Amino acid sequence: MKAAMAATGIRSMTGFAQARAERDGSALRINLRSVNHRFLDLHLRMPEGFEVFESRIRQAIRNRLRRGHVDVNVYYEAAGGATVEVNREVAEAYMKAAEQLRREFEIQSEPDLIALFRLPGVVAAPGSGSDLQNEDVQEKLGELVDACLEQALKRLDSMRGSEGQALAAEMHEILKRISSRTIEIERFAEAARPAFARRLATRLEEVLKGVQLDPARLAQEAALLAERSDVSEELARLHSHLEQFRKLLDTAGETGKKLDFLLQEMQREANTLLSKTPGVESEGLAITELALEVKSDIEKLREQAQNVE
Repeated sequence: MKAAMAATGIRSMTGFAQARAERDGSALRINLRSVNHRFLDLHLRMPEGFEVFESRIRQAIRNRLRRGHVDVNVYYEAAGGATVEVNREVAEAYMKAAEQLRREFEIQSEPDLIALFRLPGVVAAPGSGSDLQNEDVQEKLGELVDACLEQALKRLDSMRGSEGQALAAEMHEILKRISSRTIEIERFAEAARPAFARRLATRLEEVLKGVQLDPARLAQEAALLAERSDVSEELARLHSHLEQFRKLLDTAGETGKKLDFLLQEMQREANTLLSKTPGVESEGLAITELALEVKSDIEKLREQAQNVE
């Protein structure tokens, strides 16, 4: 039952997880940190020699995550405790080059050995140098990598799920506000219909100044004004978008892009509501104020949806 609940609902792209695994005296630690990103963007940092495991690490993450910038840090400690493996051939080459430059430019100071250790190839990660060229070592260490990464991914998935539940709760509250304000707009829009007729009569009086107007033309103008001010279709579409948005919040999988599309459509309907606001009548002012609040809430939803996988 718990597993089914964990697979339900949106997931955040933000999370952190850490796992550690040991085998035959060797220890491996993997840290995963993810933030929002349009696509799946993986950045790996591993000890020297671990390049042989890079493709399997990337594939394992792709199998579990769909979107997000993910930093993967791998730390390895070989059996036998902390040892330093020095590539003497590389170190000797650096020392000879330094000595040659010292004589050529008559430099009095001696080479800095600490700085020498920082040069590429001089010091290898413990146990990750020539040992990893051995197939048996690779196989055993590969199993350790798989187990540790699986544990880290499970923890990251759990955290992203918990973050997703928190995001969904916040967005459901915003959806309630938008829905409530949409119902208020419907009420004001219904009450504003007599205002359409008053606006038309006032406009005609100013233009005609006592001149008689063809009743058919009057009806045509009235119909045109009513059509331009009618927001029933926009409100119906907004209600539909809200319902689809609610369903997506309870749907597992990659929903972030779908939410973003719905938010674009909702913003378009809110903009149309504002453009059709009937003048400066009290109802029109109320609709304008509510539509602006709806636009503000849609922007808040957009900010939250940026973190949804």
